[in-house]
Amino acid sequence: MNPEYIAERIGRLGSESAFEVLSKAKALEAQGIDVVHLEIGQPDFNTPEHVSKVACESIEEGRTGYTASQGELYLREAIAKRCREYENINTSADEIVVVPGGKPIMFFTMLALINPGDEVIYPNPGFPIYESCIRFAGGVPVPVPVIMENDFKIDPKVLKSLITDKTKLIIINSPGNPTGGVMEEKDIRAIADVLKDTNIFVLSDEIYSRLIYNGTKHFSMASIPFMKDRTIVLNGFSKPYAMTGWRIGYGIMNKDLAKVMTLLMVNSSSCVAAFTQEAATAALEGPQECVDEMAQAYKERLEYFVNELNKIPGIQCLMPKGSFYLFPSIKDTGLSDREFADRLLREAGVACLAGSSFGKYGEGHLRLSAATSFENLQEAITRIRAFVQKLAKEKIA
Repeated sequence: MNPEYIAERIGRLGSESAFEVLSKAKALEAQGIDVVHLEIGQPDFNTPEHVSKVACESIEEGRTGYTASQGELYLREAIAKRCREYENINTSADEIVVVPGGKPIMFFTMLALINPGDEVIYPNPGFPIYESCIRFAGGVPVPVPVIMENDFKIDPKVLKSLITDKTKLIIINSPGNPTGGVMEEKDIRAIADVLKDTNIFVLSDEIYSRLIYNGTKHFSMASIPFMKDRTIVLNGFSKPYAMTGWRIGYGIMNKDLAKVMTLLMVNSSSCVAAFTQEAATAALEGPQECVDEMAQAYKERLEYFVNELNKIPGIQCLMPKGSFYLFPSIKDTGLSDREFADRLLREAGVACLAGSSFGKYGEGHLRLSAATSFENLQEAITRIRAFVQKLAKEKIA
């Protein structure tokens, strides 16, 4: 309950459950309880050495002053070059805005496009900040189910049924958080066909686009010519380059929106640090084996974890096609997802997230992060298996 002097708009903001569970887990650890952390999307790799080296050199050479609010031209050109060559997005530096992390693009998109009463369709289960940003801007959140029965993809027919004359924006996220689902080219094109004769914009969250497995290829809505000017691409460096704490991301959009988002940067964060932008440029232009190695490690961990989870009675898990998350169903265990997650932490020392914290269509699931060591995953499986066996005994008793 906020004090009465707090502005009403603050009550429209939600939170991110990963940090709440992390806090609970840390409290247990302070009591001497050993906890395996599967709740946070934090890569367990270090930032590549050549990237960190560039940042250190930049600081040592005194490049610590203000930078351009839109982002330095050298970085925006590097981003545009990569997007043209690898993402098939026909973009340029003046269509790119560099921001501190990925979330500002979510907020700025809502503030730039959404008037009170405008409807925004967003994936559910989905990243909780989507709905939070929609509500904060005065928009009406409209969830579209992204469920296991449909391989964690948006069904174009369902999407079409949710569109009204008030729909202003649709959010898509591929690879998806929390599900690990990936929408392939045919899926993205099917959504584009639904939107072809409308004026609806798309916020395409592609932050996990470098983490896709088993031959599936990333395909961006912005690469479709008739959707290019109505698509805002959100991407960044946190996941592929293990740069979560560096706080640097970017958006790709039409030039008019880029001017508006630059104005929002002027009025909020001013700019992103020069040494961070130089490091990001080094990440894009330097060797990419580090990204491939991390992606391969995540793939191997996910395959192991999925295989072991599916051996536990009452748990069913699809192999994620992207990201480093799993979203198993625990409906057959007899517990709600929130009770399962809470008891798993308290009684077994495994921290994870309840699926319903990502929306109503996530009920009966857990989100588990494989961005941790193989040893931690093995220990987690041992503990989860023992916990489920304990539940079975409770039923008999």
